[in-house]
Parts: sequence; C-alpha cells; structure tokens
Amino acid sequence: MKIGAPKETFAGEARVAMTPDSAKQLQKLGYDCAIESGAGEAAGFSNAMYKEAGVEVLKTGAALFKACDIVAKVRQPDATELKRLDKGQTLISFFNPAANDEGMEAAKAKGANVIAMEMVPRISRAQKMDALSSMANIAGYRAVIEAGNNFGRFFTGQITAAGKVPPAKVLVVGAGVAGLAAIGTSTSLGAITLAFDVRPEVAEQVESMGAEFVYLDFEEEQADGASSGGYASVSSPEFREAQLAKFRELAPEVDIVITTALIPNREAPELWTEEMVQAMRPGSVIVDLAAEKGGNCKLTVMDEKIVTDNGVTIVGYTDFPSRMAAQASTLYATNIRHMMTDLTPEKDGQINHDMEDDVIRGATVTFEGEITFPPPPPKVQAIAAQPKVEVKELTPEEKRAEEVAAFKKETRNQVTLIGVGAAFLLAVGLVAPASFMQHFIVFVLSVFIGFQVIWGVAHSLHTPLMAVTNAISSIVILGAMTQIGSGSFLVILLSALAVFMCGINIFGGFMVTRRMLAMFQKS
Repeated sequence: MKIGAPKETFAGEARVAMTPDSAKQLQKLGYDCAIESGAGEAAGFSNAMYKEAGVEVLKTGAALFKACDIVAKVRQPDATELKRLDKGQTLISFFNPAANDEGMEAAKAKGANVIAMEMVPRISRAQKMDALSSMANIAGYRAVIEAGNNFGRFFTGQITAAGKVPPAKVLVVGAGVAGLAAIGTSTSLGAITLAFDVRPEVAEQVESMGAEFVYLDFEEEQADGASSGGYASVSSPEFREAQLAKFRELAPEVDIVITTALIPNREAPELWTEEMVQAMRPGSVIVDLAAEKGGNCKLTVMDEKIVTDNGVTIVGYTDFPSRMAAQASTLYATNIRHMMTDLTPEKDGQINHDMEDDVIRGATVTFEGEITFPPPPPKVQAIAAQPKVEVKELTPEEKRAEEVAAFKKETRNQVTLIGVGAAFLLAVGLVAPASFMQHFIVFVLSVFIGFQVIWGVAHSLHTPLMAVTNAISSIVILGAMTQIGSGSFLVILLSALAVFMCGINIFGGFMVTRRMLAMFQKS
C-alpha cells in the first residue's frame, strides 16, 4: 500500500505530515511513500530531500489522492479534498469531528475511513501518537518567544554599571502541556514565573520546574485531571469568582500573561477581563493560546496582534506550531508514523484497522461507510489520584499510650521467641553430642543476631545498608581461621573456602556501599 502527504491548503499553514526521516520509517513498515511537490518546502524539506529518502514526488494534490491508499494531513480537509476521497481509502488528519458533521457525512458517503489525530485517547500507550500534546508543547514554547519579541525588557534580572534591571514577572494560566512548556521556557530565560490551574494535582509539577503555584483561598473539591482525560473540569461559579479576584490582584504586578485554558469541544473560558487588561502596566504583553476558540482574554482578536489604549500588547495568533514548521512537522510526522505502526502490526505494508484496539477505535470517526464518532470510553483509563485521608493528630498522652503498647507487644514477641528457641535447644541437647551443640549454639546465635540487625533497617535503606551488614556479618571469617589448624583435611579445606568467600564478601560489600554513597555526593 502507498501512503502520501499532500500540500496543506489552509492559508499560512507551513507544516507537512511526512518528513524524509518519517518516510524512511514508514518504508520499514512495508509502505511506499509519496509527497505532493512542494509540500515540505515551507518547513525546510525540499523535493530533493524526499527523493533521496525514496519518496515519490507527485505534481498535484489530486494525483496524490488518486495514487495513495492512505493520505496523511495536518489540517482539517476542505471540501475539495473530501471529494477526492475514495472507497476504502484511509485519511489520517486533524478532523475536528465534534464540529464537523458535514465532513463526517462526506467521508461516510465516500466510504473512506477517517482517523482524527485529536481524538487519540490520552492513555499511556497512546502518548507516542498524541499530536495534540506535541503541538501544544510547541505552542507553549513559542508563546514565550512571541511574548519576549513584544516585551521591551529582559526576562532575567541584571545588575550592570548602567543600572539595575528587574526580572520580568510572567503568569501562566493553565498548566497543561502548553502551560508547562511555557513555564519551562520562561523560567529558563530567568523570569519570575507564576502559574495557576484549577487542578490541584499539577501544583507539584509547576513547583518542580522552578515556578510558583498560585493558590486560592477557596475550598472546593476539584475532579482529578486523570478522570477527565487530562483536562480541567468546569468549575463552580463561586470558584470562578475567587479565581477572577485573584487575577485582579495579580494584574498590576505581572508583565507577561500567557493563557492556555481550553477544554475540548467548548468555547474558551474568559479568564482575563477588560478590567484586568486596564490594570496592567504599559508595555505588558498577553499571549492568548485559546484565541481559536474565542480566547481567554476579553480583548483578544483572533489571528491578530493588537495594542490597547493603555499600551498592553495582546497576541491572538492561532498558528504557533506553524511558526516553527520544521520542528512541528518532525513531531507530527512521528505521531503519524507511530499510528501507522499500530495499524500495521505485521509490518507488511497492509493496514489492519482493528476496531477492538482502544487507541484505533477512539481515533476513528468514520469506518466502512459508518460514522463511529463519538467513540466509547476506553477500556483502560488513567487512574485518578485518590483523595488524601487526613490523619488525626494525636495528643501527647495518646502518643505515650501508643508507645507503651508497642513496647509491651515487642517485649512479648521477644520473650516468646527466646522461650521457644531455648526449648528447641534443650530438646536438641538431650539427643545431640556436646561437640555438636557447641557449634550449633554459635550458629543459632549468629542467625538470630543477623536477623535482628537486618530486620531493624528501614526498607528504604536496605540497598546501601545491606551491603555494609553483609560485610560486617562476615566476622564469621574469624571462626573459619581458627579451624584452619585442625588436623582434619576436610575441615582445613572448608575453612579455607570460608575464608576466601567471606573475604570477597567483606571487600565487595564495602566497594558496593562506596559506589552507592558516591551517587548521593556532589562532585
């Protein structure tokens, strides 16, 4: 079968769904590859590069649709491209099925199978095909670059002979994939970065990247992001008011605001009001990544950059991934290649469209002349974090009582073990010779002491301390050395072997421990 990528017809789109590198990987799956002439030029991939990778270059998009069994695209297909589809042909593309009934009906009428890349379920196995995350990652990074391009100062603070420059203060609203990418870029440039998200579980991620999480003085049980496909859930009106109040407080302090809050198949929530824009200092910048769905900022104009009366620049571009076409094409083409790997389990160049597979079924919107959108929930879902159980704080009297009870229980166990051991030794001594009992008692005591030493070590420390314990416990080497002078050849042989093996244990134990401890030391 042949897979091809046409040139994108959407105005200003520079990405391409197949790169020379991804074509080589697709050929290893048994497919022939084709590209429309000039499809990759805007992303820096010339026709010559494709030819060198063994890709057939076709003159027009119509010729490509006619020649290929599988068509891979970036943007949602337009009416002309939908007409070019044929029965049994597979289209892999962003498709926007929730708001594209006409497109689904057209694909159904043509008998084409459509896989929508934005419908790939957010489960661990499908991360390699998650094109939404790939593009959001680029958008978050590019948003900071665009903000810096329109901001009149350094991101990082500086103290120079010419004066002191304070660091920029950046607020990222929404800590999803795009938000985290923006946070990472902002902190790496030296800005003081604040971040807010309605999902409390992302606070640790934000803080681990060097940013400060903005908390609200408001108690409300929020749904775990894992239970909603990794997206935020809709908040209550009371929570929203508390959120807006916090933003009003922050508006005069921040220099750059990057908004990324967007829930699939919904209009973007308005989070940055006109009042907040008016409260910002002249020269401040707002980059609205939700502009395509109405914007998180009240004054955002889709696909435009505007400057308000009080000197605040608002960037409403919707093509951030396309502004980094080479990188975006590489990541998206890799997502497509991984999808094709799942569709070709035998690597024989033949599609096996398994509708029992959670990932393939979830992404399929039309199949064999039927509309299959919306898909059923995946059989394997992300596990939501369990709510933390509050532990009651004990009073000093209760703590003392617990310690006394634990001591008594431990004492009873020790006495019981000693009693049972003594009875066992007595029973053995009644029938065994004295020479045997002498060695047997030493053996039992060594086992008991070794057990007590190891059992008292916390589980988290077992790896390094077990090495030391093994080395120290090899004191038994002294017992073996005292037996080397025995008159029996067998005893001398066994003693020599014991000395040899225990010597290895001693030196090996300390060497392993030394290496483990070195891992926690700064050079």
